[in-house]
Amino acid sequence: MKYVWTSNLETGHEIVDKQHKALIEAYNELLDASARGEGYKELEHTIDFLMDYTQKHFGAEEDLQIACQYPEYEHHKELHQEFTKIMQALCERLKKEGPSMSLLGRVNREMGDWLILHIKIEDVKLVKYIKEREAENRKE
Repeated sequence: MKYVWTSNLETGHEIVDKQHKALIEAYNELLDASARGEGYKELEHTIDFLMDYTQKHFGAEEDLQIACQYPEYEHHKELHQEFTKIMQALCERLKKEGPSMSLLGRVNREMGDWLILHIKIEDVKLVKYIKEREAENRKE
């Protein structure tokens, strides 16, 4: 299922939202290629991009959490590590077996489900905390 960027995915933080849009775009490009019967050809490129980009994105998010003393930092970081492990396992499978429709389906499920839920729950909660903290600081 292709994802459309809607307001329920917005965190309200410009940098975080921009990075989320790039991740969803990569996911949708893989789905488009799949619909054309070329998903397995795009699989390696997409997995490589996701491994690289999620590390950059997670690092930026974690730096933001440290800077604002986010109380759920450790939990959020653990979730990032779980996703990284999932992506590493998919990379290893790709290297061992090569691209396949089975792997393509797994990437679609793992990435889409995790990413959307993470944005809607964890990242929205993070940005809400940041905004509340900024509002408190302005009052002081």
